[in-house]
Amino acid sequence: MSENLTRRSLLVRVRDADDDAAWAEFETLYRDLITRYARVRGLQPADADDVCQAVMARLCRSLRRFEYDSRKGRFRTYLYRAVRNAIVDQFARPNRLPTAVQPDEATLLVADTAEGGDAEWEREWENHHLRLAMATIRRTFDEASVQMFERLLAGDSVEQVAEAFGSTPPAVQKIKQRIRARMQELIARQIAEEDEPDAGPA
Repeated sequence: MSENLTRRSLLVRVRDADDDAAWAEFETLYRDLITRYARVRGLQPADADDVCQAVMARLCRSLRRFEYDSRKGRFRTYLYRAVRNAIVDQFARPNRLPTAVQPDEATLLVADTAEGGDAEWEREWENHHLRLAMATIRRTFDEASVQMFERLLAGDSVEQVAEAFGSTPPAVQKIKQRIRARMQELIARQIAEEDEPDAGPA
């Protein structure tokens, strides 16, 4: 997403079905989350893409009437229900080829009163925000620092990273703390922008 278009303003703008730029941003932002979850639920890549297209079409109609009231539920719950319904519909298609993995219907059809989705949805949603935050980190930190942080995430020790980059353990530890703190800040802001899109700037 462009830096001057936050999720907060985006979730307001997509209420206008004619705002093609906002819808393009929205699809870019959420396509990966939707397709990854559909794959986890047993759909093949082409079917997962179909689910994403179906979700976007439904949201294009329903978001015009949707009121973002955090007291009534969060956006991720609203999105989950749209994705869940599209997956159930996809598996119900009469011309669809069977796959080895079938969705857990009891899990997919959770009560609408649930605060979030199922455990897999929550995991994918968390990973979605981690990926978004990491993308910002890559744009805003120098390449060497990002590479160090990614090596640490992969399991290398501070000492191993320091040796590989010709640095010192205290310096690597400082970079780790700076990026981790920035990641936490970014994720908190991303979630706040989804939960209360009508609020002022963070």
